[in-house]
Amino acid sequence: MAAQGFAWTVVLIFCSPKLLGMVSMETGLSLEVSGRVKRGWVWNQFFVVEEYTGTEPLYVGKIHSDSEDGEGSIKYTISGEGAGSIFIINESTGDIHATERLDREHKTFYTLRAQARDKDTGKLLEPESEFIIKVQDINDSEPRFLQAPYIGSVPELSPVGTSVMAVSAFDADDPAYGSSARVVYSVLEGEKHFTVDSTTGVIRTAVSDLDRESQDRYDLVIQATDMAGQLGGLSGSTTVTIVITDVNDNPPRFPQKLYRFSVMETAPPGSVIGRVKAEDSDVGENTDMFYQIQQQEAAAYFSVTTDSVTQEAILSIVQPLDFETQKEHSLVLEAQNRFLDPRFSDLGTFRDQAIVKVSVLDVDEPPKFNPLGGIIEVSEDANVGSVIGAITATDPDKANNSIRYTLDKSSDDGIFEIDEESGEIRITKALDRETSGWHNLTVQAKEADDPEKVSVLSLRIRILDVNDNPPELASPHESSVCEDALPGQLIQTISVVDRDEPMGGHRFYFRLAPDPSAEHHFTLLNVKDNTASVHTHRMPFDRREQDMFILPILVVDGGTPALSSTGTLTIRVCGCDSTGAVQSCNTTAYVMAGSLSPGALIALLVCVLILVVLILLILALKRHHQGHLSSDEDEDMRDNVIKYNDEGGGEQDTEAYDMSALRSLYNFSESSDPGGDSSLATQRHPLPQWFPGAELDFSLFKDYISRKVRLADQDSSVPPYDSFQTYAFEGSGSSAASLSSISSWSTNSEQDFSQLGSWGPRFRQLAALYAGHKGQEDSLSS
Repeated sequence: MAAQGFAWTVVLIFCSPKLLGMVSMETGLSLEVSGRVKRGWVWNQFFVVEEYTGTEPLYVGKIHSDSEDGEGSIKYTISGEGAGSIFIINESTGDIHATERLDREHKTFYTLRAQARDKDTGKLLEPESEFIIKVQDINDSEPRFLQAPYIGSVPELSPVGTSVMAVSAFDADDPAYGSSARVVYSVLEGEKHFTVDSTTGVIRTAVSDLDRESQDRYDLVIQATDMAGQLGGLSGSTTVTIVITDVNDNPPRFPQKLYRFSVMETAPPGSVIGRVKAEDSDVGENTDMFYQIQQQEAAAYFSVTTDSVTQEAILSIVQPLDFETQKEHSLVLEAQNRFLDPRFSDLGTFRDQAIVKVSVLDVDEPPKFNPLGGIIEVSEDANVGSVIGAITATDPDKANNSIRYTLDKSSDDGIFEIDEESGEIRITKALDRETSGWHNLTVQAKEADDPEKVSVLSLRIRILDVNDNPPELASPHESSVCEDALPGQLIQTISVVDRDEPMGGHRFYFRLAPDPSAEHHFTLLNVKDNTASVHTHRMPFDRREQDMFILPILVVDGGTPALSSTGTLTIRVCGCDSTGAVQSCNTTAYVMAGSLSPGALIALLVCVLILVVLILLILALKRHHQGHLSSDEDEDMRDNVIKYNDEGGGEQDTEAYDMSALRSLYNFSESSDPGGDSSLATQRHPLPQWFPGAELDFSLFKDYISRKVRLADQDSSVPPYDSFQTYAFEGSGSSAASLSSISSWSTNSEQDFSQLGSWGPRFRQLAALYAGHKGQEDSLSS
């Protein structure tokens, strides 16, 4: 095909191991044209065969311009991938050559640009055009196994044709060009046991008797050949390792059929006497096994367990062995696989047996008790010194030494003793089941010739009950009944306590003891559950006549001999409201504790507490006042003034006073103001002395009392007083006669109490009382 102003020629070179030749073609030929015509240049491809082995540069193609005049005035140049290095051009002729070996697997094509210039001026005669040099493939790459090395596995005894694994080879040649990349597989080594699919590369078993115990791995050589295996094709190979995995096709086997062990007769239960292992050619869990003892008699003395790590049989003792009873034990030990494969059940039984003989070695043992333990029962009324039982022990060895018995004194309080030779246990103190119902004794048995050989026995002694405690009424022993209670009303249910514990259980009987005061008011009924109920009878109750009844109750137990006791139930007659709730009992305000609410009880307790605190405070203030009374301002006339609800108290009024209060007075104040309200001048006066026959002077007291009366009259916060009492210095050691209001009339005193009438209306009655005594005194003296 011709282009405007430019023509080109494509030269194809076909090379193989032998140079076939060179063909020149005109542009009119259609050879993989992929370009387009542009200003006289044709975009196209040049083809060059890879693996050229010649010594001269390989001719690739030629570019030519229609402007060529034959005189060599045009200069041809190329640029792009490999230009000047891999590809060179003859500037005059336009011939392109390859100077290096080309590899399609490394680079499949090269893109270059061609220019035609005037040789003299360098002017571009044609527009630059791009062309491609494509490397033509030849079979120069052998197949390669990129995933090598290969390792596979297959269970032993697998059937023929069992798939093991697949291999794959890669050929770098062009799969679209001929058969260069068509690969086939074959087995070079190991074809006796395995085969490979020529197309897929799947490896399969060729035999069914693969045995892991004989050979546990195989190494195969697999070959891959291209050109579909034809002559002249290239090939590659790899090694495939096939591991034969285990199946449980071998039973356990004991290496020997007889094993011997020995053990001391004193070995405690649980002691290990030896280990035995059965061999198994399999591996992994297929070797897991368990062991068991076949004879039931031997299994009573020995046990076997399996070590999970070593798969050994561990033999141990279940109960103590006795040389004197049996010197040797023989047992059959069986081993069996834990996980069985039913596919191989036709291979035989997967178990094996061996005989184990255990010799018992003799040891000098301590005494043995017969029986080894138990309970001795004895009645609590057993006599001191009586035998309650006997302990026996023997020497288990052939020597059969004599035995001595002792009691551990720390195990009991000396209530029992044991005979050293016979082992009889006697009572040394009286027994009491109610104090201690059980006794624990520790008995020691020693060989007479060898005290170091000691055995210990724990013995329990149970004390049997006898009926030696009478029944007693259980609390409470006090009850109440409403004054208007109807006949037959339940008052109290009575229960009983008894320290004894008869074998058949308790049975109590109740009855009222004779009592004339209560026999017509109450009845007693026995209840089957060992209780009794007290009920009202026909007679009515009147707490003004009798507010309390003492009800004697006789209780008898069912023991042999029967014991009894009499208890009393106090029944108070109480006033009740319409609902039957107790309000008060007896003639006092007796209120049942049960009728008070918790709030009322708390309030009552708070009131009592406050009252106690007030009393203590008053006593403390009174002591303080007595010790520090020093002035009239500290005195309060109300300390000596008594208020009575009834007029006139007489001499009994003095019971509320402490005479020491007045005896401690020795300071008296004089008021500068007769009216006196709050400020009084204090003066010190000596205490008056009493002398027989002397004229008595009460002015000091009179002035003091007058001031206090005025202060009291002016104080509107105090109530009026009905009487007034004074005290003088009378008593033991006083030189004055009694000034009591009772006996003062019989003395020779010259006192004049008529002035009391001028003190105010509160003292008129007192003045009249003492004036009357004065008149009686005058009449008697005349």
